Amino acid sequence: MSTGDWLADTRNSYDTVAISYADHLRDAIAGGPYLRAALAVFADRVRAVGGGPVADVGCGPGHVTAHLNDLGVDAFGIDLSPAMIDVARRDHPGLAFEVGSMTELHLGDASVAGLLAWWSLIHIPDDEVPTVFAHFRRVLRPGGPLQLGFHVGDTSRLKTQGYGGHPMTVYVHRRQPDKVASWLRDAGFEIEAQWLCDPDEQVPQAFLFAR
Repeated sequence: MSTGDWLADTRNSYDTVAISYADHLRDAIAGGPYLRAALAVFADRVRAVGGGPVADVGCGPGHVTAHLNDLGVDAFGIDLSPAMIDVARRDHPGLAFEVGSMTELHLGDASVAGLLAWWSLIHIPDDEVPTVFAHFRRVLRPGGPLQLGFHVGDTSRLKTQGYGGHPMTVYVHRRQPDKVASWLRDAGFEIEAQWLCDPDEQVPQAFLFAR
């Protein structure tokens, strides 16, 4: 599958489920103590480097972007799906959101104080991850924190139905934290911490903290 194909499929899939997805995630942070803890740590790391603009890449409906702003972080959101950005702007009218792709991140060199990507890297094929991490490294200021959230596993599957029962055509890649950490090191990042959440569930979740 070409880059254009999987990107177009991912964009179209999330355009289709945008409203249902936003409804599904509306209370996710309020009901997730470890999600809130991860964001609190990230906000502290941003403040530790002096603050500044923070990119939430793959922001979806903007709930994480909004929570970061509630924590005093100057966060803005970027997402591949125009419909997701429309929902984010509708639900969080005081914040900045724009359409964009992490595979071709249109941000200036060393232009952000921090970068977060929660459950958006899961749709990036393995051979595209180095390009994505190179963009993350390029746009972050020296010492700026990076936080990733993703599904843990060793499989890739094609998701054909999503939130609200709507059709989707999107690959979901589950990865081991050590593999993602190795890619980050290759891109010039230093790993600060690694969290594993829900280890007894069928699909555990992981956070990586890097700079």
